[in-house]
Order: sequence, then C-alpha cells, then structure tokens
Amino acid sequence: MSDEAVTHARVKVDEIYRSESRLVLATLIRLLGDFDLAEEALQEAFAAATEQWPRDGIPANPRAWLVSTGRFKAIDGMRRRARYDASLNELTRHIETTTRDPSAQTDEYLEDDRLRLIFTCCHPALSSEAQIPMTLREVCNLTTEEIAHAFFTKPTTIAQRIVRAKAKIRDARIPYEVPPPSELPERLENVLRVVYLVFNEGYSASSGTSLTRADLSSEAIRLGRLLLQLLPEPEITGLLALMLLHESRRPARTSGTGDLVLLEQQDRSLWSRAQISEGIALVERALSMKRIGPYTLQAAIAAVHAEAPSTAETDWVQIVALYDLLFRVEPSAIIELNRAVAIAMRDGPTKGLELVDALLERGELAQYHLAHATRADFCRRLGKFADARASYERALALAKQKPERRFLETRLAELQEST
Repeated sequence: MSDEAVTHARVKVDEIYRSESRLVLATLIRLLGDFDLAEEALQEAFAAATEQWPRDGIPANPRAWLVSTGRFKAIDGMRRRARYDASLNELTRHIETTTRDPSAQTDEYLEDDRLRLIFTCCHPALSSEAQIPMTLREVCNLTTEEIAHAFFTKPTTIAQRIVRAKAKIRDARIPYEVPPPSELPERLENVLRVVYLVFNEGYSASSGTSLTRADLSSEAIRLGRLLLQLLPEPEITGLLALMLLHESRRPARTSGTGDLVLLEQQDRSLWSRAQISEGIALVERALSMKRIGPYTLQAAIAAVHAEAPSTAETDWVQIVALYDLLFRVEPSAIIELNRAVAIAMRDGPTKGLELVDALLERGELAQYHLAHATRADFCRRLGKFADARASYERALALAKQKPERRFLETRLAELQEST
C-alpha cells in the first residue's frame, strides 16, 4: 500500500471516529449489554482499524466492520478473563448466542440503536436528574463540562449522576429497547427534552471554535422524524417543526470567516425555503391537534420569524403574545429573557432593560453570558455606554464559544471608539 493510501486510510479512520463513533457505541451497548464494556470495545475496534485499514484497505461498510470487530474483541477479552472468573463464562455464551453478527444487519437497523439508547437512558427507573445528562454523554459524546454548562451545574456533579445511572441500568437489567406504544407517553417528555438539547448543542455549540455542529442538529432532526413515526403526538410534531425552522437559518448564521451574524443582519435569501415550508406545515398540524405545548409554541414563534421579510417587518405583537402563552405553559428564566427581547423590539429598549435587570437581580441567570450580552445591547442602544461596556465584559468572561467571544470583543472595541 502506498504512503498516500496509508495516509488516506488513517484520515478516514479519524473522520469516521468523529461522525460514527457514537452510533457504533450505541450498537455495541445493545449487543454487549454494558456501557463500560461497550466503551472498551469501541476503543479496541478503532485501534484495530488504525492498524488494519492502512494495510488491508477501507471496508465497504466501515460502521458494520467496527461494530463486528468491537463485538469480537469484547467476547475474546471476556473469554480470557473467564479463566480467572467463572461467572463470566455464562455471560460470554449469552452474548455469543443471542446477538447476531452486526455485519449482517442493515444500516437502518444499526442507526435505530441510537433511538433505543435514548429510551434506555430515559427509563423511568433512573432519576430524572440523571436521565438527560446520561443521554447527552453517551448518545452525543458531549463532555461533562459541556453538559454542566447547559445545566448551570458542576462537572463533578454531572459525572457522579452519570456513573450512578450506568450502575442502575446494569444492576436493574433495564432493557435496551424502544418501549411498546402503551409505555411511550410516560417516557416521551424526557426523550423530547434530550432531542431538543442535542439540537441546541448543534445549533449553538456551548464551546469550541465553531458556532454550530451540523452533525448534532441533523441527528436530532432524524430522531425527531423517527419519534413522529412511532407516535404522532402534537408535541413531537411541534418539536420537529421547531428544529426545522431553526435549522433553516444555519447558512446565514455565520459569515465566511465563521463569525456570528445576528438575526437582524442575516441574509434571509440564504434561509432554506424547503425547511421553512415543511416546518410551517408541521406547526399548523400541531396547532390543529388542540393540545398545545411548549415545543409547538416555540415553533409558532419561529414560524413568525421565518415568514417575516425582515426584522423590522416582523410581527412582534404576535411574538410577544406567543411568549406570554409559552411562559404560562412552561415558566423559566430563559423564556423570560427571550420574552424581554421581544418586548424590547415591540416597545423599545428601555422596557427590555427594565425586564432584564429584574431578571438578573433574581440571580438565576447570573452565570448565563447571553443574559449579560442582552443587557449590554439594550444599554448600548440607549447610549448608556459605561453600563454596556461592563455587561459586555461580564458576558465575555462567561462565554466559551470562540465566535461569540469574537463578537463580544468587537462590540467592546466599537464602544471604545464611540466614547
């Protein structure tokens, strides 16, 4: 094999690790029935790929090869350990006889393993505080730091919850499956929340060099479509609509250099009309079902934005009314912050600043950089440049994503020039 072919194979291994490793892990968890064993098998499979693919060539179906290799490595390792621990003999035989060779299974079947894993992580036997962090870690490969940032808590707390949840799944023998239709409704709320958090991490990454992660957003949308096939509930419909409407703006959200472009400055001709059309149709379907929940209301807000030719021509009266309904259905500080922005667009920045100041005084969003950035923008628009500078500096100290940090630094530099 030429040096060029070897280099290509190794680059391919890295690419597949980034794009496929969590799918491979999900299938290995199904086959092996143990998170830690599956994680070890995943690492061994990719180590084998790094060694063999440059020599033997890239297999026709890399994911199935990795799953099959990981399963074989796990069984082989268990056989060796069984010499010293007889209790492993039965488990090894069980895995060998009850799991099919993954290379004989379709890609569609393997892809659905991620949905099975989400339902396992959101099993009602697990504590509610552990279900979502566990799913974000195991399904989406978010770090404990990223998950802690999303929940405004400490990484050590998140890590402890995940360890306890894994032990509970193992000890209680929680089945790795999509539940029957009769059990879907009670599991749905947390599953939808997980899918939405996955999408949000893809739509606006919590940290790193890139504003977005298209792989996570597209995976969340795919999971949303699968859920809608399983259970055509209004909130599943609303969530899928919400994700599609937000995703439609992706091409316009960053500049050619990867810098953040605010909604009012986006080139709306770049928005995906196909995703907008599908999203609006789903919103209308969800609203017609008469059981309106938070995802449907958020999707309705996104639809108003999507239909507006510009920020100035947006129906802010309707958006504020929808936020009023949303806050009654699901009160939260983040919704209050977004409502304050909409009210500022309708009534002016003075009213928006009053609402955000009251919100920050309560302390719930003290560590949330976007709350301080919002306050800074209101102050800037009102000519309160010293207050604006202080809030931008606070937002910058809290922001972790590089494009957002560059945006805040630019705003600070502009303030410096204007004073």
